[in-house]
Amino acid sequence: MLRIRNRHGRALLTYVADWESLAVIWFKRMRARTLAARQLRHNHSGGLRWAVRVVIGTTGTAAIIVVLVLLVGLCHVYCDRTNLPDIEPFARFEFPAIGHVYDTNGQPLIELAKEHRQIMQYGDIPPIVRDAILAAEDKNFFSHNGVDYSRIPRVLSRVRVGTLLTRITRIGQLDESDSLAMLRQGGSTISQQLVRAFFLRDLTDAENSNELRPGALSYVIGARSAKKLVRKLEEIRLSLWMERQMRERFGSKRRAKEEILARYASFLYMGDGQYGFGAAAEYYFGRPLASFTVADADKAALLAGIAKSPRVYAPSAPDVENILHRRNQILGLMVKRGFISQHIARVAEQRPILVVAPGKDNMPQAPAVVESVLRELKSDDPELSVQHLLLGRIQIYSTVDTRVQHIVNEALEHGLLMYEKRHPSARGVIQGSVVVLRNRNASILAESGGREFYKERSNSYSDFNRATKSLRQPGSAMKPFVYLAAFRQGVFNLESMVPDAPISVPDRGKQITKWISNYDGQFRGMISLREALAESRNAVAIWITTQIGIESVLQTSRSLGLRTALQPYATTALGASEVSLLELANAYRTMASGIFAEPHVIQRVLLESGKVVLDNEDGWPQINVDDNALVLIQEGLRGVVRLPSGTAHALDSHGFPVAVMGKTGTTNNFRDAIFVGSTYGPEGITVAVRIGFDDNRSLGQQETGGRVALPVFKEIMLKVYGEKLVGSVPEFPPEIERSITIYLNPGPVETAAAADASLAGIFK
Repeated sequence: MLRIRNRHGRALLTYVADWESLAVIWFKRMRARTLAARQLRHNHSGGLRWAVRVVIGTTGTAAIIVVLVLLVGLCHVYCDRTNLPDIEPFARFEFPAIGHVYDTNGQPLIELAKEHRQIMQYGDIPPIVRDAILAAEDKNFFSHNGVDYSRIPRVLSRVRVGTLLTRITRIGQLDESDSLAMLRQGGSTISQQLVRAFFLRDLTDAENSNELRPGALSYVIGARSAKKLVRKLEEIRLSLWMERQMRERFGSKRRAKEEILARYASFLYMGDGQYGFGAAAEYYFGRPLASFTVADADKAALLAGIAKSPRVYAPSAPDVENILHRRNQILGLMVKRGFISQHIARVAEQRPILVVAPGKDNMPQAPAVVESVLRELKSDDPELSVQHLLLGRIQIYSTVDTRVQHIVNEALEHGLLMYEKRHPSARGVIQGSVVVLRNRNASILAESGGREFYKERSNSYSDFNRATKSLRQPGSAMKPFVYLAAFRQGVFNLESMVPDAPISVPDRGKQITKWISNYDGQFRGMISLREALAESRNAVAIWITTQIGIESVLQTSRSLGLRTALQPYATTALGASEVSLLELANAYRTMASGIFAEPHVIQRVLLESGKVVLDNEDGWPQINVDDNALVLIQEGLRGVVRLPSGTAHALDSHGFPVAVMGKTGTTNNFRDAIFVGSTYGPEGITVAVRIGFDDNRSLGQQETGGRVALPVFKEIMLKVYGEKLVGSVPEFPPEIERSITIYLNPGPVETAAAADASLAGIFK
């Protein structure tokens, strides 16, 4: 019984013949008689003649069996039209390609693919490359119908008759003669190679096994050679079928051939994880294939030579002599076919093999962005999945600006290096994360989930994203939500006097009393709420929480965009509950802009055809937060910078001409250092920085948000606005700046014009 199955396990060919099993028995008897004849040769004078007759009989029977099997195979090839594969994916050119994630300006951030491939149309293949392929693989490609019958004599001449006879006389044994040497590779047209790679992968893979299958053919020529012959027959059958289908679809033989050649150039494996001539050209030579001309005949011939055996002939293979020989051989064939002149070939043959560094990657480092893109993609239309991206079915344009991303990466590294100089033992293990949001729609301009090298290992898109996945305490960065909740109740304003005095709270609902202290260990008595916020007084934040209720704080936090559940305890006002940095950044963005929106990183999704199937150009649904209390918290956070006693007063200097508001955060025992700040209004941006160890150890005494995280924030703001990447610096409303100026300069009440003139001089 001879069976052929396709890659899905369905039977392609099944022929049952009683003669086959009988032939196996006959072969075994003939082999036994042959062995007996050898013994008789030494004992009887007529033994040799008898043995010769046995061998001739065995060989004749074998020949008959082979002929019968070939007849069955030919019947299968030319008559059997059952169990054909689906032509549609092949005809529609649905090959796995490369999915790209681009930044907002069309700059690629990363390429993702199961098979790193570039899909090429026939017109995209330069003539010199087409000529090299045809010369190397199939000179009659445009004239035959899938099988080049002129090659059959050459293929048959390669059959090792001696090896075959040796196999016949040792039927059923697994020995050196059971190798593919009896049926060498060769004679395959471009169509056959494409069919083998696209439709018959499983059959091709199965050829490497010596496992015997029932049947006379396996006994006669061996398991591997039998499977190779079976696969070859199926390859021929499908090649004829495929070309016929393509002619019907595209209307002419010429158009069908062009489409088949384009698929061949796009699908073929080219070594080092590259698929197709386009991907190989950029990978090995750092140039797009479309740029190749006759002057690149050496490169075209080298690429065409890879198809025979990528392991041996790819430019990264160890034996350069083999590669040069194959390349020059193809150049000679190109001359013989009249594709190039002898002079061009001689010049090309003299050129060395020069390739770019394997694995060269000039794409910006944005692994956290890619992780966010993949996470966001999963939550959208199931037809626009990560799988579609990996197959190159869709292309994604993100909201990220690679220029801003580069600034963020550098600033974070600089900040961590400054910390490491103070703490050498932390070298390579201190971590950080940064998020930059556009105020008007919460689009992510840049995102860093960790340093570029951590524990001497390069970061990658699959690494842990600390900006979104790490839930850590925000420390004092939580306090503005307490103050905003108080403003919303209408009981407090920035001038309200509040007690900075010893206060205790139950510790998470337990019977233990927790006494609250300030960072400086001092209590100032009655102070203005404005000063309490600017100086980050813990006792005041707890006192206000007891007055308005923790539920009010939690509700306000949710309204600003915090999604992680917060603990309903008073210590949450001091940042005892954990949140992600992205959530924290978005809450500050809402306060700075007065617009509620969900953070997002996907701007547009395009199909292969270029059709836009998802458009977030204007951001996700936005809600204007018409709340007078927002003006008070904006002025309060601006005061954190402008008041001399404010924890971010270092940003109020001539060396930092960017008007910002923000808040520092330092968690218990100095485990995390945080700064979140914004420029004003919808046209501004928000930057959040957090630095700490993954194992939650202490950063060390005095390592506060103002000392560790704020310098990173400062560098990002200076460079982003200095390079005019997000427009000009938005100005704070004059009434906010005037109110702070009046607070800083008590005395005779200034006129509005005088105050505005004073502010113009300060922020000129």
